[in-house]
This record gives sequence, C-alpha cells and structure tokens, in this order.
Amino acid sequence: MKDYTVTIGLEVHAELKTATKMFCNSKNDTDEKRPNVNICPVCMGYPGTLPVVNFQAVKHVVSVGVALGGQIADYTEFDRKNYFYPDIPKGYQISQYKYPLVKGGNLHGVELTRIHLEEDTAKSSHDTGDFSLVDFNRAGIPLMELVTEPVIHSAEQASSFAKELQLLLQTLGVGEANMEKGEMRVEANISVSRTETFGTKVEVKNLNSFRSVERAITFEVERHIKVLEDGGTIAQETRGWDEKKEITFSQRAKEDSHDYRYFPDPDIPKFKLSEVPELNLEVIKESLPELPWEKRQRLSNLGLKPDDVEVFVRNANWSEYFDMVAKILSNETAKVLLAVNYLTSDLAGVIKNDTTEVPETINLKIKISSENFAKLIEMASRGDVSSRGAKDLLKMMYEGGGDPETLATEHGLIQKSDEGELTKIAQEIIDANPSVVSEYKSGKVSVIMFFVGQGMKATKGSGNPAVLKALFEKLLG
Repeated sequence: MKDYTVTIGLEVHAELKTATKMFCNSKNDTDEKRPNVNICPVCMGYPGTLPVVNFQAVKHVVSVGVALGGQIADYTEFDRKNYFYPDIPKGYQISQYKYPLVKGGNLHGVELTRIHLEEDTAKSSHDTGDFSLVDFNRAGIPLMELVTEPVIHSAEQASSFAKELQLLLQTLGVGEANMEKGEMRVEANISVSRTETFGTKVEVKNLNSFRSVERAITFEVERHIKVLEDGGTIAQETRGWDEKKEITFSQRAKEDSHDYRYFPDPDIPKFKLSEVPELNLEVIKESLPELPWEKRQRLSNLGLKPDDVEVFVRNANWSEYFDMVAKILSNETAKVLLAVNYLTSDLAGVIKNDTTEVPETINLKIKISSENFAKLIEMASRGDVSSRGAKDLLKMMYEGGGDPETLATEHGLIQKSDEGELTKIAQEIIDANPSVVSEYKSGKVSVIMFFVGQGMKATKGSGNPAVLKALFEKLLG
C-alpha cells in the first residue's frame, strides 16, 4: 500500500436552515414524520408552476463562502440538471453549473473548488417489499453543495474535514448538518495510483456518518489496490456503502457532466449579487460570528490545552458560559485555567453522574450562574476553600444553586488560615507523635505530609494545608 498514492475529493451536500423550501413557500421541516404534508404544486413539479428563489438560502451560501475566503460570484444563474428518477418529480433538478455562487476557498487546509446552491430531492424507501415509496417532504429543500479539490490523501483527513465543515455550518447558523437525519451527506471520489497521474476515479455516495466516511474510503482504497495488484483495472462507477456489511457495492456507471444536459433555467431570473444591498460582502463579513479556527487561536492564547480548546470550540453552549466566567475573572490566566479544570473535569463529572444527558448539552446558566461559578474560582484561588471543598461546593451549587460563600460557611468549608489557632493544633499533634518527629529529624522529610493529614483531620478538613505545612516545618525546626 505504501507504493500507492491515494487521492480523494469530497462532495458534501448540506440542507440549509430556512423557513421555507428553495423555490416555493412549503415548510422546510426536517423533523416532520408524516409523509407528503409539506408539499405544493411547485415542489411537486406540476405543469405551469414557477419557482421563486429563497433569498435566505442564497445569503447562507454567500456567508459560508465569505467565511472560507472564497470568491463570491457577481453574476450567477440557476440551471436544470436533467435526469429521470422517481425522487425528481420535474424530471430535472434545479442546480448551478457554470456560474456557482462561490469559487475557491479553503477549509481545514483543504482547497475548495466551488460551493453552489440547489434543491434537495425527495426521499425514497425501498424496504417495503415489491414496491418503493417516495416522500416529497424533502423535495425542494435548499441544499448547499461543496466540492473540494482532489487534495485529500487519507480517510482520516476526509472525516476530519467533514467534521470541521459541520462545525462551521452550525457556528454560522445556516444549518444543523445532522448526519443521522440526512441533513449532511458526504460523497467521496477516490482513486489510487503508483504514478503522479490520478488513477481511475470511483464515487461512493451518501455516506451519512463520519464513521462511514472513514470506513468506506478505507475499504475502497484497499479494494482498488487489490484489483490492481491482481492485474485488473478499476471501472469508473458510482458505488454505494452497505453499513451492515461494511463494504461498497456497484450502483451504476459514473456519469459525466454532459450526461445531465445542463442548461440555464428559463423560469428563474439571472442575478447580479452586487446589486443586492443585503449581500454586501463587507456587511456579511462583519456580521459573521467568531469562526472555529479563530476561537481555537483565542483559547490557545489563554493557555488552554488542545483537548479543552476543542470542548469549547465544539460546544457553543459551554463556550458562551466559559467566556462569561473568564470575563468576570478578568481573563487572569491562573484563574481561567482553574475554571477550565473545574468545568471540563469536575462539573462534567457531576453532570455525568446525575443524568444520562451529554454534559455539554446542559445549559449551565440555569444550573449555576456565571457570577457564582466565578466567585467559587476566586475562593479556591485565594485558598478560602480547599480543592476538596470547592468540589463539594460545586456539587451543591449544581443541585440546588446558591452563593458559594454562603454555602461554604453553612457547611464549614471555609479553610482556617489563622496561624495562632493552627499553631496550637500543630503543636498538639507534634507532642502526640514523638516517633514520627524523630523520623523527620533523622532526615525522612516526607513524613511532613503525615502531620499535615493529622492537621486536616483535627480541623475537620477546614485547615489550610499550605499554612499547616509551613507551620509544621517551622515547629519541627
């Protein structure tokens, strides 16, 4: 396998979040379970109907293009992609061919070819015996298609790219991109070669999970190499992915663009985007939220570890909460990092033990106010409460809310740092343990922790261990 070069290009389809479909006013609702209720004469392809372009969908794609540094079209048009299949009621799909909305761009180190807008197809079911069923609720939903250059060289890189695209779409608010619901589908064009010339390309369609993306590409690469090693040739074709058997299977010969007989749709006006004030690129650029790669850089600059950075980059819910806490803490590095640790480790553990929900889906603002969480961090940072005490307070705050100072006082969790009181306790412990004192004075300094432990026990956990340690060292000379 090391003698072969693997080349992969991806085509990703993502449904866009709009109130209505791409060319009509039927509801865009991916959660609808009843078949064929969100339909109308336009998306059913009835004769005499005319499509009207959904402006919000156009703006969504332009926003994605701006975020990715692509070249936004000034002139654009819609085309008819002609083919016959039961899920296309008109006998053609409205798409874009020669003049896509976006050309170029880069995501996650992968160069992009284009991003264009089209309508989704209906959904077919083939598990009903001797016939198939078609649900047209999905027909006409705005669909963004993103095509990469053939610059991906591993299954892992392809999956990582798809995850980053999903994150971007969710960050921009243009789509949920839930692969399990079919809101984002990946198609991989795969070839292997022993030379610098690309091998024969095979397309694997409709991969609906990141796991499937990786496994399908891995299987297909291994299949290509085996065929070539056995002296065979690779057929240019479209293949499907069998999730249960974890193999690809042949579907049909691969079509070329001329097979679809593209031509401009005569029912849809041509567009000059520069003439639409709402599509002013500078205005769109300024309205973009903090992008994933920008957030990674900002959080890394605060000193967060890569794993912690990804927790906040991929969970807007917790990211917003963390930012509020960090702001209250004036972004002081030591306190911010302490807050990160209590959030991602301790609080996540409390939530995990309390519910079957994924911790990052919990709305922390409802459970613990950002002001109270920051106050707890300040207390732990000053040594007002021990690490154990802070964790206990965190659990109490999660379960019942409340001010951490009040809770700490009520439950005796405020650490005692008064040297006069602690000196008396320390001396009593030294007097009660002469043999351990001898060990210490003979050079076994590690037993100092025995004394600290006895001090914590005597104060019922309220003694400041750092103060106790210093006192014992002083008294033991």
